[in-house]
Amino acid sequence: MGKIIRTITTNGEAMCIAIDATDMVERAQQIHKTSAVTSAALGRLLAAASMMGDMLKGKDDSVTLRISGDGPAGSVIAVADSQGNCRGYVANPIVEIDLNSKGKLDVSGAIGNGTLTVMKDLNLKEPYVAQIPLVSGEIAEDITAYYATSEQTPTVCALGVLVNPDLSIRAAGGFMIQLLPFASEETISGVEKSIEGLPSFTQMLSSGMTIEAICRRALQEFEIEILDESAPTYKCYCSKERVEAALISTGKTELEDMAREEKTEVTCHFCDAVYTFTSKEILDLSKRC
Repeated sequence: MGKIIRTITTNGEAMCIAIDATDMVERAQQIHKTSAVTSAALGRLLAAASMMGDMLKGKDDSVTLRISGDGPAGSVIAVADSQGNCRGYVANPIVEIDLNSKGKLDVSGAIGNGTLTVMKDLNLKEPYVAQIPLVSGEIAEDITAYYATSEQTPTVCALGVLVNPDLSIRAAGGFMIQLLPFASEETISGVEKSIEGLPSFTQMLSSGMTIEAICRRALQEFEIEILDESAPTYKCYCSKERVEAALISTGKTELEDMAREEKTEVTCHFCDAVYTFTSKEILDLSKRC
């Protein structure tokens, strides 16, 4: 079962959030039949979105992360609610490229150059939208850059996915450390010292460390307190009613064209659920335009 934990230093100047997203990423791999490198790309983005969603305040708030790259993977999207439940997809789920120079999955090569767009729906009149150029395509560095440029929040982000030879997910997740407003130079130095020589997230998780232990290791220069924890899952909110609303939004003419076919099938990008509509059902929808 997935788990998110949020912690804060006892001096109130730095926080660390961490997620074990192994089950979530495994479910995504099963749905989308991703190859190893696209599992890593999608898994990292799911972990980041889940943590960012968990930090939202409103019960119905949500965050969408979209990476638009010119690499073979194409767009990668992850959407999370304020409980950290997440869903996502990659435009081209099967990508086969060589390992990078470090002998690891080449996520950057699969994504290429492009942009990271962050959209937060906070139930206001308009959603918050920010877009930055990709720094590396490795995703963790891009999330760090987003916080620095768009939210002016100093952030350390680590994300990782370990993929087994059979393409199942061995370990996935990440953590983020953020300095809170008015953090002292002593706290800044303490965070820098804490993360010096820190093993990768997947090394720590696959070695048996809990995410609480990972938070304590990532902020080892401090005493920390647990703020809260939750158990997010891969969760899609699609339904036939939502698909009907989307079809109606295409307009009367488009629906009348669809109705010429015996049936129309609509597949959800996030969970691959298939919704089937008869010609009569499509005509009935066209009358609601």
